Amino acid sequence: MARMNNKVALITGGASGIGLSSAQLMAKEGAKVVIADFNVEGAKEAAENIKAQGGEAAVVFVDAGNGDSIKEAVEFTVKKYGKITTLFNNVGLTNLKKDLDVVNMDLDEWDRLMNINLKSVLLGTRYAVPHMIEAGGGSIINTASMAGFASDAIRAAYGASKAGVVNLTRYIATQYGKYNIRSNTVAPGLILTPAAKNNMPAEVLDLFAKYNALPYHGEPEDIGYTVLFLASDESRFITGQTIQVEGGHYIANPTVPDFEQFSKMAQGK
Repeated sequence: MARMNNKVALITGGASGIGLSSAQLMAKEGAKVVIADFNVEGAKEAAENIKAQGGEAAVVFVDAGNGDSIKEAVEFTVKKYGKITTLFNNVGLTNLKKDLDVVNMDLDEWDRLMNINLKSVLLGTRYAVPHMIEAGGGSIINTASMAGFASDAIRAAYGASKAGVVNLTRYIATQYGKYNIRSNTVAPGLILTPAAKNNMPAEVLDLFAKYNALPYHGEPEDIGYTVLFLASDESRFITGQTIQVEGGHYIANPTVPDFEQFSKMAQGK
């Protein structure tokens, strides 16, 4: 328990999935963590589990679509533990029924996703930075998505919001680096969070697996360990970067799996 000693981390969306994994790993490595979530009961359960393992954790409600709520979560963290050195802006939403192509998407949904997925990152950072300066520096980690780099048939608003997170991260890194504040992004591919497991049929998961370079899907811990690295001093000279954690899904010519299958058929295998 040394990688996060003397650090205080606020994790939004920390009650489940990637946020929960990150909170658990940071606490295990010595950080005091504040789990901020709309789901307060889930956050309380997560905090109790961390405490049962010998870690330190607190809970605060946050509505990522409300600037006052975000500010209150930051202020709660500072009041509870005396400072904030790590901010993990992890809240993000998508809507497959309303976030369609650019002609047919619900424009209110565009505004909602930009507010929650992108503006919440801006506001969390806005309220945390003065406290980080006072503490002598810090690490801001933002959750983007591979949807910010690769387009799709639907989810135009989600992809645009996550691309915005990637670029906003660079601006934060540039503007506050001299204060010893780093800002980086994690861009997950398909991760088997509870939401993904509950909402994606096995056939869809198999379709994604076909195009992975690795023979398995990612788990929340795969992102959590990346976040832990970026939160720790081990990454002290890394800022303004986006780490793509996606199992090699996007690295190759997209025809490779189909061409391999064609070659086997041609050879009679």
